[in-house]
Amino acid sequence: MSLDLSGLVPAPVTPFTTQGAVDHTALATYGKWLSGFDGVKGLVCLGHAGEGTFLTQEEQVAVIRTLVDAVGGTVPIIAGITGEGTAVAAAEAVRAVDAGAAAGLVYPSHGWLRFGFQPGAPQDRYRAIHEESGLPLILFQYPDATKASYDLRTQLEIAAQPGVFATKNGVRNMRRWDTEIPVLRAEQPDLQILTCHDEYLLHTMFDVDGALVGYGGLAPEPLIDLIAAGKARDYVAARAIHDRLLPVTKAVYHRGSHMEGTVALKLGLKARGILPTATVRSPLIDLSAEAEAEIIAALESAALI
Repeated sequence: MSLDLSGLVPAPVTPFTTQGAVDHTALATYGKWLSGFDGVKGLVCLGHAGEGTFLTQEEQVAVIRTLVDAVGGTVPIIAGITGEGTAVAAAEAVRAVDAGAAAGLVYPSHGWLRFGFQPGAPQDRYRAIHEESGLPLILFQYPDATKASYDLRTQLEIAAQPGVFATKNGVRNMRRWDTEIPVLRAEQPDLQILTCHDEYLLHTMFDVDGALVGYGGLAPEPLIDLIAAGKARDYVAARAIHDRLLPVTKAVYHRGSHMEGTVALKLGLKARGILPTATVRSPLIDLSAEAEAEIIAALESAALI
């Protein structure tokens, strides 16, 4: 049975103690806070924002279990499936099911980022993961700047496969967005379309069922309102929310590397009093004191603290 993700689906960060261990107490509190908002339809753990590939297999399973227990069935917990090889990813999906995950967000094999993929290989990856685990799956469309961004035919073929019920689209090429999303809608009308353009939400918000974004883990309140404005085709309201959030968007995502966004999210959550620390794991490194001050000032200007 398909899950209903037609709203905000935050991708929460993974809190760590100052000693570098997963902080399960903070994670549980954080998960309860996010799941308590009307309009949040699920939580996605173990992705980029959650530093999922920086965790051991045991830690990944424990993170899923903590969130499942914390939300108490109020929203589904969706696990990022990031393993490089197809069999490795399928085994990861089986562990996620055992830990209580309700669905899987399937990342491309990371070798494809540099070298590209053979025709049919992505389709086989989704097929094998679903057949092995039974997990409902979300198609993840990577940025156009990478070689792991699926052409339209590949997207359509994956979307038509058993078990695939939604797509998280982060193509970050508005020409492709504007031409490919209508085709996905027309040919796969039951496919739930979720934007993950944290820094381009205004442009994409009028074409989607919801948003699956790390940004939602920091600022769920205005993003829930932004999704509602998009569905109502209320550009004036959507633009006002966008403009209110723009200083935060710039402080978190308009940085030298998109990976810095995870560090910035943690600093923002610490400033909001949601997390006790902003500790990250290598290869992420801390931002400067000046950057932290910028993030705090941006949150203040957006009335989030």
